[in-house]
Amino acid sequence: MERRPYFLVGDLLSNASVGALGGLAVNSLVGETWPVVFGMVIGMCLGDLVALPVAGVLSVLFGAMEVMLPVMLTGMLTGMLVGMAATMSALSDTVAAGVGTIVGLLVLSATYALNACLKAGRQQR
Repeated sequence: MERRPYFLVGDLLSNASVGALGGLAVNSLVGETWPVVFGMVIGMCLGDLVALPVAGVLSVLFGAMEVMLPVMLTGMLTGMLVGMAATMSALSDTVAAGVGTIVGLLVLSATYALNACLKAGRQQR
């Protein structure tokens, strides 16, 4: 993964925005009357549908693999979390977008940490 500021800012913005957009989309669709499992599955699918076009556009600017993995994972996890939470109680749009943003930043952090571990293991050989 890149360490240059242009790519770091791009990664941060892309994951945070996909998380926020995915949270808003899922929150607008899933309601309190839904079963939790359906909210999670529909949220996962909708989160990925939100992330796919964004990842396609941003991959031109920041690289396909560097954007696709964290952005798609952010969309999926945000959709699952917001979908499950929306079935338990009504969420405001601010909370749904905030949860998505936090998930996006956590996914990006985990992706960078895993990449560092893989590179360290490869260099030891």
